[in-house]
Amino acid sequence: MSLVVYLAAFVFGMTSVVLFRRPRTAARRNPLTLSTCAAIVLGALVLVCAAPATLGTVNALTGVPNFGAPLTYGMLSAYSCSVLVLLIHWRGGSRERVRRMVLRSVAAYGVLVVAIVVLFLLAEADTERLTDLDTYYANTPFMREMILLYLLGHSAAMLVMCAVCVKWGREVGGVLRTGLRLILVGALLDLVGFQLAKYTAVVARWAGHDLDFLSTTLAPPMASLAALLCSAGFALPRLQPSAVAHWRGLADYRRLAPLWYLVRSASTAPKPPATWWQLPQARLQWREVSIHDALLALAPYFDHRVRERVRDDALRAGRSPHEARLASEAAMLTDAARRAAAREEPPDTPGTYRLHATEVSGTGGLVELAQALHRPPAARDGAAPSSLTGSVSEPEEPHVA
Repeated sequence: MSLVVYLAAFVFGMTSVVLFRRPRTAARRNPLTLSTCAAIVLGALVLVCAAPATLGTVNALTGVPNFGAPLTYGMLSAYSCSVLVLLIHWRGGSRERVRRMVLRSVAAYGVLVVAIVVLFLLAEADTERLTDLDTYYANTPFMREMILLYLLGHSAAMLVMCAVCVKWGREVGGVLRTGLRLILVGALLDLVGFQLAKYTAVVARWAGHDLDFLSTTLAPPMASLAALLCSAGFALPRLQPSAVAHWRGLADYRRLAPLWYLVRSASTAPKPPATWWQLPQARLQWREVSIHDALLALAPYFDHRVRERVRDDALRAGRSPHEARLASEAAMLTDAARRAAAREEPPDTPGTYRLHATEVSGTGGLVELAQALHRPPAARDGAAPSSLTGSVSEPEEPHVA
């Protein structure tokens, strides 16, 4: 059981690592990111503390039987509080209102943690129980109250979270609604699979029955699964924009391949560090800079007669002015790359013409130019574009990672 709980805690905690990759100063300026990471980290710590192996180690180190119980219950109460704080920041509002609600939540659960510790100190719990403490001590004075108190505190937080998710889910859409639904499913699973199982097992002990398996066998995996679903719901709205940006960056990086293969020999941009874990946006930025550098180096080789002939033919063929411009620029660039590679003299057609790709911001213009290389015009007077572009697909992409 400990291995499963530790694995869930690791996955849970890694979510906060991904969210907290920003500089610490930026995180401190963003209470939502900080509160999200705090909730996820505390949830992971709860899972770690609840593992039987951890409980046994804590008990042995402190020399106090069952010392891991108030530690785990206190950590669970802190997690419940962090969830409420996260929801408060997520909801937003005036700074004074948010601060007031956060302080009230922290004060309430701070009192709860103190009460758990005091009740444990007053109880007589000398027999170490690593997996069935809740049911074994269900009828023990003070331990009974401590167990019931931590369950009620956690139930209150989960019920509030369910109510908030249902209410907000009607007001928002998109990825935020998806995140709220994941949190709602996780909270309901916590309420039914973990807390209801615990309540049932404890009450059964009060009535003289034995339903301990609900507390020892069913509740722990349900709690782990619920925590993972909640963490996914918390993180999804924060990670989705970045994930989409990187996905689009990877797509643009690949679309620029034909253009990069054509002009890479003319680029003088410094090579990026050989890191296989480089993110798609970083790769795209380097390729964009390198292509612009190559275009600048190839500008003296632009033959505007080639461009004008291809443009006029494209217009006569029924293409739009924009498509004709892209086709003509692709042909001119292909011709310039061939001349530069053959070390020919630049053509005697000076001018200040700017490519469409250099007039627009972002990678959109470069992607359009790269895609135009896939549609070479038919052979014309002078150099045949089909022969010029035939070499574009031959070179293999260098190892940029």
